[in-house]
Amino acid sequence: MAKNEELVFGIHAVNALLAKAPERFIELWLLKGREDERFLPITNLARKYGIPAQMVQRRVLDDKSEGEQHQGVVARVKPGKVLTENDLDDIIKLAEQRDIPPFLLILDGVTDPHNLGACLRNADAAGVQAIIVPKDNAAKLTATVRKVAVGAAESVPLIQVTNLSRTMKQLQQQGVWIIGTAGETDTCLYDVQLSGPMALVMGAEGKGMRRLTRENCDQLVKLPMAGSVSSLNVSVATGICLFEMVRQRLANR
Repeated sequence: MAKNEELVFGIHAVNALLAKAPERFIELWLLKGREDERFLPITNLARKYGIPAQMVQRRVLDDKSEGEQHQGVVARVKPGKVLTENDLDDIIKLAEQRDIPPFLLILDGVTDPHNLGACLRNADAAGVQAIIVPKDNAAKLTATVRKVAVGAAESVPLIQVTNLSRTMKQLQQQGVWIIGTAGETDTCLYDVQLSGPMALVMGAEGKGMRRLTRENCDQLVKLPMAGSVSSLNVSVATGICLFEMVRQRLANR
């Protein structure tokens, strides 16, 4: 595959991208003999936009997706725009224009594509306006991430920043309160006001947040852990934290 091309697979991921950016599609490969209702939106949109589609055997799809679960559909597409700090400013301005407090998720050092995909799905469900990640040492938007995100990768902007600490300081200057998660704090998530302009910071499993990231948080919180397990998967913990923030935001409308 050429450098200026990407693969997308999975029914939700392909369908979401078709609905949002059909101009990016080069061609589709679909599982021969599959014509169920879940496939109809994809085949109808491909026909509508004149996207070449081939019916192929499962082994062809298995080879193209390198063994990942493709659900019978693989697409070859043009790469999307990489979003940066400048795009983040536009997202915050748009939220302010709509009189909606900024609601952001920062992932520090999350390198596993399955975790990033699950966090995108959580963020979409919670109404997060953007996910911020460092440009280096972090998972990128790959076909696997899009598949796990089941379409959320097309609805939640993923912002790649060169210097995460600098971006956090800029957010604070714009009135965004930054909450970090850390096991060593005594402050419980449920004891903190979380309804204003907020950014939640989640660190990588095991290592947690880096030192500079932790130091640039306005407040640290932890989840109450009652069992013998000391931590949760980052995507699970992210979902719990985001929806406590959602609960408080709804209560303070």
